[in-house]
Amino acid sequence: MSANVLEIEGLTKRFGAFVAVAGVDLGIRRGSIHALIGPNGAGKTTCFNLLTKFLTPTSGIIRFNGRDITALDPASIARTGLVRSFQISAVFNSMTSLENVMLALQRKRGESYDFWTRKSTLSGNRAQAMDHLHSVGIAHLAETEASDLSYGHRRALEIATTLALEPEVILLDEPTAGMGIEDVDRITRLIHDAAQGRTVLMVEHNLGIVSEICDEVTVLARGRILAQGDYASIAANEEVVEAYLGGGHA
Repeated sequence: MSANVLEIEGLTKRFGAFVAVAGVDLGIRRGSIHALIGPNGAGKTTCFNLLTKFLTPTSGIIRFNGRDITALDPASIARTGLVRSFQISAVFNSMTSLENVMLALQRKRGESYDFWTRKSTLSGNRAQAMDHLHSVGIAHLAETEASDLSYGHRRALEIATTLALEPEVILLDEPTAGMGIEDVDRITRLIHDAAQGRTVLMVEHNLGIVSEICDEVTVLARGRILAQGDYASIAANEEVVEAYLGGGHA
C-alpha cells in the first residue's frame, strides 16, 4: 500500500486567461494532518474544489488509494471515502443534532430518513448517533435544533455528521473561521481527535493551529507550490515570509 492516500499530478485550473492552479504535484501521506496555506488568492480553495469535483480540472490527475478519480462526480468521490466538510453547512436547521447525525448514518447505509424504517434500525442509528455526538462533546445538545446551536457547537455537529459517513480522508475548508478563542480551542481538539485512524487535509487561516496539529504543510502562492515541509521549516523559509508579507495571511 502506498504511503500516500491522495496524490495529485499536474493539477491545473484555468478561467480564461487566468490560471488559478498551475501544475500542482502533491502527495498526502496516509494518517497525517496536512495543511494547505498561502496568501489570499493563492488557489487553496480552488484546489479543494478540484479535489472534490465542485470544479473540473483543466488538466491533471487525482488519485485516491491509487485509483484515478479525476473523472468522478462529487457524490461518487464522497462514496469512495474522500469527504469534504465546512464548505457549506452540512446540517439541517430544522432537525435536532441527533436527527442530523442519524440522517448521515442512514445516508452512509443507503437508507432513506423516514419513520417507516424498522424500529431496530432506528434504534441502532440512534445509539451510534449518540456515540458520535458524545465524541464531539455535544451529546447534551442531542435534542436541540441545529438552528439553536452556537457557532462552535454547530461546527462540532458538522464534524459529527462527517464522521458518521466513515470517511477515510476528511477535507476541512477553514474550519475555525469566524470563531472565538474558546471555540477555536475546542474545534482544534476535535480535528486532532477526528484524525485518529484517518487522514485530514485542511485549509486554515490560523497558523497557530497549523503549527499545533499539522504534520505537513504545503504553501501555495499564485496557484503554485512555494514550499512544503513541517511547520518549523515553512516558518523559516524566506520565500514564504515574503509571500505572506506581500499578500496577507491565508
